[in-house]
Amino acid sequence: MRTLHRSTALAAAGTAVLALALTACGGSGSGSGAKDEGAAKPAATVAAKPSKEASAPAGSAGTAAKSGGTAKSGGTAEGTTTVAKTTTAQQAAPKSGGSKDTDSYAYTHPCAGGQVTVRVTKRATTQRVIEVRNTGASACGLSYYPTVDLGSSTSADQSHNIKPLVPGGLGGPPAYALRAGRTTYAVIDLDPSGATTGTARGIDEMNVLADGDHMPNAETRNFPLGSGAKVLKPKLGLYSATVAQAVDSMRQADTRA
Repeated sequence: MRTLHRSTALAAAGTAVLALALTACGGSGSGSGAKDEGAAKPAATVAAKPSKEASAPAGSAGTAAKSGGTAKSGGTAEGTTTVAKTTTAQQAAPKSGGSKDTDSYAYTHPCAGGQVTVRVTKRATTQRVIEVRNTGASACGLSYYPTVDLGSSTSADQSHNIKPLVPGGLGGPPAYALRAGRTTYAVIDLDPSGATTGTARGIDEMNVLADGDHMPNAETRNFPLGSGAKVLKPKLGLYSATVAQAVDSMRQADTRA
């Protein structure tokens, strides 16, 4: 009896276990389906996102349109290109002769008295350097050399002033082109021989006119030589770009100005 009861109990327990297993399997299947449907919502959401993202290009296209509208910067770029072209044209102007700071312009536009400054410095015992600087904004033309004479500062009669020798064999104009902001030099030697006797007496002043061919005498500048200056057969060179060149030119002077 005990043995039968125990077998029955075991059988009943097995049946219960089998029933629970079947129930678990069925419940698992239905729960899995519910989870799939619930997961489909995120999938649908994901699918919806592309549609939103698909609309994004339209939005970005709108943005592009705005940036295209900001293509005003593109317009600015075109403006910049135009300015660059203008600048290039301006830089090329001097080569084409369109600028006022060229030799060709200088040859047809003599320097005015108010456009240049004149300065005289002592280089050696008997030599003086005449510096003419263009303070204007455009080039201008000078004669081959300045007009110079030497005399007495106390004499009312300047007609007997001494004039230096200058290089001969010069052609006609154009002469010397002086660019804006540049300086040209001419050197005069008051006593090239270095003689201490036979020199002119009472000479203590040098009169300089930067361009005797075009400037009025009123533009003449007076420079003191100091007492005891020795003057004998002075020589004057041509306008030159450097003092050294001006000295070489002065040594070639052989013609009465």
